[in-house]
Formats: sequence, structure tokens, C-alpha cells
Amino acid sequence: MSQLSNACHIMSVAAGLALAGGAAAQNSPAGDDPYAWLEDVQGAKQLDWVKARNAKAEAEIATTAEFKSLEAEILAILDSDAKIPGVQKIGDYYYNFWKDKQHERGLWRRTTLAEYRKANPAWETVLDLDALNKAEGTKWVWHGADCLRPAYERCLVALSPGGSDADVTREFDLTTKQFVQDGFFRAEAKGGLSWIDRDTVYVYTDFGKGTLTSSGYPNIVKEWKRGTPLASAKTVYEGKPGDMYIAAGHDHTPGYERDFVNRTLAFYNDELYLRGADGSLAKVDAPNSAQKGVHKDWLVLELREPYEAGGKAYKPGSLIATNFNEFMAGKREFTALFEPTDKSSLAGYTWTKDHLVLNVMEDVKNKLSVLTPGKGAWAKQDFVGAPTIGTVGVGAVDDEDSNAVWLTATDFLTPTTLSIADLGKQPEVLKSNPVFFDGSKSVIEQHFATSKDGTKVPYFLVRPKALAFDGKAPALLYGYGGFEISMTPGYSGGIGKGWLEKGGVYALANIRGGGEYGPRWHQAALKANRHKAYEDFAAIADDLVARKITSPQHLGTMGGSNGGLLMGNMLTQYPEKFGAIVVQVPLLDMKRYSHLLAGASWMAEYGDPDTSDWSFIQGFSPYHLFDAKKDYPATLFTTSTKDDRVHPAHARKMMALMEAAGKDVRYYENIEGGHGGAANNAQSAHMTALAYTFLWQQLSQPAKTAASGDVEDAKPQRRPRGGISGSRL
Repeated sequence: MSQLSNACHIMSVAAGLALAGGAAAQNSPAGDDPYAWLEDVQGAKQLDWVKARNAKAEAEIATTAEFKSLEAEILAILDSDAKIPGVQKIGDYYYNFWKDKQHERGLWRRTTLAEYRKANPAWETVLDLDALNKAEGTKWVWHGADCLRPAYERCLVALSPGGSDADVTREFDLTTKQFVQDGFFRAEAKGGLSWIDRDTVYVYTDFGKGTLTSSGYPNIVKEWKRGTPLASAKTVYEGKPGDMYIAAGHDHTPGYERDFVNRTLAFYNDELYLRGADGSLAKVDAPNSAQKGVHKDWLVLELREPYEAGGKAYKPGSLIATNFNEFMAGKREFTALFEPTDKSSLAGYTWTKDHLVLNVMEDVKNKLSVLTPGKGAWAKQDFVGAPTIGTVGVGAVDDEDSNAVWLTATDFLTPTTLSIADLGKQPEVLKSNPVFFDGSKSVIEQHFATSKDGTKVPYFLVRPKALAFDGKAPALLYGYGGFEISMTPGYSGGIGKGWLEKGGVYALANIRGGGEYGPRWHQAALKANRHKAYEDFAAIADDLVARKITSPQHLGTMGGSNGGLLMGNMLTQYPEKFGAIVVQVPLLDMKRYSHLLAGASWMAEYGDPDTSDWSFIQGFSPYHLFDAKKDYPATLFTTSTKDDRVHPAHARKMMALMEAAGKDVRYYENIEGGHGGAANNAQSAHMTALAYTFLWQQLSQPAKTAASGDVEDAKPQRRPRGGISGSRL
């Protein structure tokens, strides 16, 4: 473990907002909420309600030939054998988890670097999840593996039932390719196991009553010896009331073996402790808000607040480094590795054996450089052969033994490429995604909209080269705006087939609340300032209209998770700006959110609705902003029964509220899938096709006057609630 993140395994890559929900609410719903009964996720009555609305949505959207064609095209993309198989180096092998038509739940497989360089590598199957599910009568979804250095013979494999965040951990033998009989096993819960040595692990999980935080995550971490009952495991650290997540890990780097305990109080607020051989804990006395990384000799801090140390002041967004042992001994002499400007922020960094590679964004465009540690100033060099297009990602191949890195490069119209590069040498392109759609007729632009308070807000635009600029183009605006997560260009076969190839315009918003300009951009939209994120998004919608790219009746918007909260606010606060809205796995009831299982973990972002914070939270709670007297754009809610991050009741209750008021609304809840919405490629294709087909139905057709049938663009027609037509013609 070269770095223990303050996120403690909570923030997931894919997707987005690392929230948690679950089977039911932690305490009884408010008595005046007529739809509180929908918070019972698995209740028979509730699931009957879900199935009835799923059937209506399917009848309206999924019965057309256009839908079936798009679903098949998207599934073919997801199942394509030509996709880049991303790999992770584990010992001498390169491991990949792969799903396709023949392997619905996936294969964990491996190859050598020499084979991987080939167009069609030979893969050795390590674990076939479909075969395992058949043998065990289960529906496991892969959550990853932690393999023990240096022999890499044993792994701790995490498997989720149906895609939920809660999972089990089982010990796996890489030599026999079998689960270890009577090996380490952690029952289903949120948490994990991590190796200390072959016979010892850290375990943080649900140990019974009183052992979870108010957010539903582990509040205790223990040291567990092989062959002993879990009940006898020794407590290493117990969190305090109100904590978010407690975890521990062992750094296996030869010569730098260390143990750390991480106490997460909230997002971007944690304490890191060095654990001594006697079990004592010494705090790494850095700011709680700083992301802390320990690599060999170095402590690296990514600052989110001003910090003074060694007689120097460092700005939020800076990356600073010092000798770890000297820091623990009381010294505070840091070297600034990166300092932000008004236009630049740190996108990330990665350690190799001898270097640190910086990834910086300047106006949401990546630039790489290489730093080499030294006494005082670190040597800095340009990254040789760095990609110059689109979004660039960089990650170490092996931070212990190699100075090689993986490079990915992508944009909206250019298929992703994967390269390997020894620092200082030209990268070698290993893999490229195939062309999944015809992007030759489109062009990428970047624009800036002016928000209500005068802030310039960037957004990316993909439009037809031959766009008429008459305000009639179907346009889709996507956004997120939270948790310091940046929205950057990327190649998507789903967007290409579902939208761009048809002639649609696609826009990606970089609103405040995200990380595009570092901590300041995120912090500008926290809590009482949340409205600024929504004002930014509305300003981009206005800018698209002002440029005559589209018009409100042809402009749709979509977002999920925290982006679903964004969509809820577009729906209730700015309904006149959009012709259709897709709201995915959303937060919507902001009065109840902190009581829906892990909601307490998000209060640093939104505030506490049980305090005076409600005075501003209610101003962005869509469930409470809804007005039955208002006209709203056509709306589609999607979620998952198995989502144990954002409780599906948010979408269920908002659907029920709008449905009762006779609004133009439909709903689809996938039974599996967790917060990602789908557990396999077929489910993903179905959900994606539903969203894009619905949007195209609503936005691509001109409305007609009631008197003459002449085309006009004043306002789109609304289909009566409950209609089953698959077209707005």
C-alpha cells in the first residue's frame, strides 16, 4: 500500500457520488409524507408498485423498432471483444476483469506483458464468475481483489450480491485458482479485509449491534489471525459517534513496511494514524481536510484549505511534500510540488519507482509533467510524448519496481487509446478502442457561460459541423456538480449511437461543486451555496439557446446520483428551460436524506436538515419544491432496487408525487445493479437505450398547433399521463 486514501474505499471510480443507502430507513419516516411507505425497498406492495410503473415505461419507450435497434447496438458495443482490456499488474502477470456476451457476469483472467502487446492476447482464466454463480446458485457481481505481496499467491476477493455496495470477502488461491477452504471470510456487509501478512488481516465490517457508524459504515477495525474466530479478533481502533468510516491497511513496500489507521469523519475530512509494532497510534498531524499520501520516504499532502508550515503559507489546491519520518519527528519543511492558478488545478498524481507524475488541468485540459525527489527543490521535466488531445489519464504500472506508466487518451469523438511509457521515452500505443460510431460529421468546442453571479463557467460542446444554428437541434446537457468530481471529455459508444450519430448536440457542464478548478470550485457550491451549481447549469442552458444551437423545447438534460439532485432542481426550479429530463439514481427528498441509511455521510456536502440548515436545504430539495400547479417537462426517473448508496425511495416518492398531480412522468427501476443501475451489460444497454430513446422521442419532433397542425416551436406537446404511445409524432 503506497498510499492510504482518506476516502477509505468509499469513493468508487465509476461513477460518481459515493453515497450509501439500503434496505430500509434507519428511523421512522415523517408522519406527514404520504409516500413514505415507498421507503420499504423490498416490500411486496412496494415492488408491485414498481413493476406496474416499469411496465408503463416499457410500453411507452421500449416497444418501438428504434428502441430495439439502439439497445442491440449498445449491447454490441458493451460486449465487443475489441474493447481495451484494462489490466492491473499483480506479480509477473497482468490481470483483467472482462464481460461480454458469453460472460455476462465476467471473467477474472491474466496474461503476460508480451502477450498483452499482441492484437489478440492469450488469456488464462483465473475465476469465471458465471460458472461460480451457476455452481452456487447466486448472482455475484465482481468488486475486486487484493492480492498479497510479494508472492501474490493469495487474494482477498470481494463479491457483491446483485451489485449492492455491501459485499462479502473470500480468500482465493492464485496457484490453484480456487477459493481457500476455511480461509478468511467476511460476511455480507459494507467494509472490507486487507492483508497484513499471509496469516493476518485487518477487518472492518459489521460486527453486530453498535459497530457501524451513523452512516452505516464500519466503526471498528480489528486485527484478525488465521484459524481464529472473528469474535476473537483484536480491536485496533474504534471510531467516535458521528464518524463516517474506520479502516486500516498495511504498506507492503520493501524497506518501508508501515501500518496505518484511517478515521474518516466526512468526505474530505479524515485523520491518519501510524500504528506502531506495539499497537500504539501516532497521528499524522496534517490538516484533516488534506488528502494524505505516504510513499516510501515521502508524505504528500493535497491541500483543500490554506496551510502554514515551516514559516510558509500554502494555498488550497496545492500539492506539497516532505520527508515522512522527519515530519513524524516534528519537522515541518515542505516542498511545493504544485500550486494552482485561476485556470489550473491538480487532476491527480501517481508515483513510479523513482518519480512522481503530475496531471494538471488548465481550463479542464490535461497537462503532464515528471518530478524527481531531491533535497529541497525537486527536479521537474516535461512528460515525453504526452498525448495532446482530450482527456489524459496516467497511472503507475508498478510503483515499487518500475518507472513505467499507463497512459490513456480520449475525447468525445476519438476512441480511447492505451499506451505504456517508460518515463523519458516515447509512449508505446498498446491498444485502441474501435470506432463505435461515425463522428466524422461532428466537431468539439469549448465555451464559457456567465452564471448569475458573473462567474465564467466552462462547458464542452459536441455538435454537427453543419449545424444550422436555427434553435431546432435536439440537444442534451449532462452534468454532475458535486464532491469535487470533474466532468471531462470521453469517448462513449452509447452517447455516439444514442445521440451524436443521429445529429444530436451533446454538452458537458463543468459547474461549481465539481473539481475542474480544484477545491475552490467545489467549495463554492457547498451547503448554503448549493444554488450556485444550479445557477451555473441554468446559465449553460441559456447559453446554448442564446447561441441558437437549440431551444428549450429541444433541450434535454440528464444526470445521476448527485447529478440526479441537479436534475431534480432543474425540473422544479427551471422547468421552462427544458423539453425533457432524465433523472438517474437521484437524491430528491433532502429532508429525509440523512435518515436513509448512510445519508449522514453526505452532510458535509449538503448540510444537516435536522438543524437550522434546513432553512437553506429546503431551497434545493426537489421533493419539497414541487408545485402541482406548475407545468413540468417530460420526465423519466430511473433507479435500482439494489442501490444501497442512494435510496431508491428518492425516485419512487418523487414519481408518486408527480404522478398524482397528473404530470408527464414515467419511471423505471432495475431490480439489480446497485448504484451503477445495472449488474451486467444487457441491463446497462437496456437502461441506456431507455434514456436516449425517451429523450429523442421528446426532443427531436416539432410541436404542432392545435388549430392547423402547422409546425411551431412555442411549446412541446405533453402526452396525457399514463399514455403508452412510443412516439410523439
